[in-house]
Amino acid sequence: MKKIVRFLLKLSLVLFLLFIAALLILDRFIQFRMDDAEYTAYFSGKGLHPSLHYYDANKRTIRYASIGADTSATLFFIHGAPSSLSYYRDYMSDSDLLHKASMFAVDRAGYGFSGLGNPEPSIKKQVDLLVPVLDSLNKVHHPVIVVAASYGTAIACRLTMEHPELVDGLVLIAPAIAPGEEKIFWFTHIIESPVFHWFIPRMLQSANAEKVHHKEELTNMLPYWANIKVPVIYLQGDKDELVFTSNAAFAKSHLTKVPYLDIQMIPGRGHLIAFNEKQRIKEAILKMIGLAKLNIAGELSPSPSLLSSGKTAAEAIH
Repeated sequence: MKKIVRFLLKLSLVLFLLFIAALLILDRFIQFRMDDAEYTAYFSGKGLHPSLHYYDANKRTIRYASIGADTSATLFFIHGAPSSLSYYRDYMSDSDLLHKASMFAVDRAGYGFSGLGNPEPSIKKQVDLLVPVLDSLNKVHHPVIVVAASYGTAIACRLTMEHPELVDGLVLIAPAIAPGEEKIFWFTHIIESPVFHWFIPRMLQSANAEKVHHKEELTNMLPYWANIKVPVIYLQGDKDELVFTSNAAFAKSHLTKVPYLDIQMIPGRGHLIAFNEKQRIKEAILKMIGLAKLNIAGELSPSPSLLSSGKTAAEAIH
């Protein structure tokens, strides 16, 4: 009996060490990012030539990409978690978008080549790190449309709340904007323990730190939703299990000062609609460019804030 117990203990230890080794290997090979050479090669294969830049802000180094020479509009892409600026490579290489706008995408703090594994849980501080791209490093052309996915949508909204002069329209993809209205995994808080944290892949360390603090960060934003006064298009799969569809009702009840709100719940789709609904999202971006121009000119008619299906947000959720 003692031999069996010792064998099982040794086997458990070996399996645990193999599990840690596997995670460390994953950290090396699965990072959801492309280095400068890989990113440039991807675009070169399409006959395009993006630029990659690095800048320092608040004692951090941030990487971003830019492409396009069109001066009639600007698109600024903010990714979710875990991810990087390469998440939007198919959008930034899209010929229809390139004919309508110059484009920027950024590696948020803790992802890509902006300090992988060194997260910044504060949404306000994340905004401060991104502002230079639109404010001082580039001569951007209005309207500026911010396109954001998942966790990035909260940053996009906070950016618009604090810097209304920089943003003319929002396209929110699978938005995580309502406090507590997202899936929390059983291991989320366990990962933050020093006992386990060190061997978790760095991209997951960043994503987990953001998730742990997300409800509090979104709660801190509650007093400021009336500061958003630009047109908004909201897109989410009605089968999204990571970010609850109750976020749609939150958007409708809190975006009370926007001149236009279009909430689109996509039938049968889950969380990753940026990939499997690219055409729909591209059409939303192109539509938003037009809406933002009308709003700047004072010619945008208020929307009824109804879902594209004709249902209210509450009806679509229940």
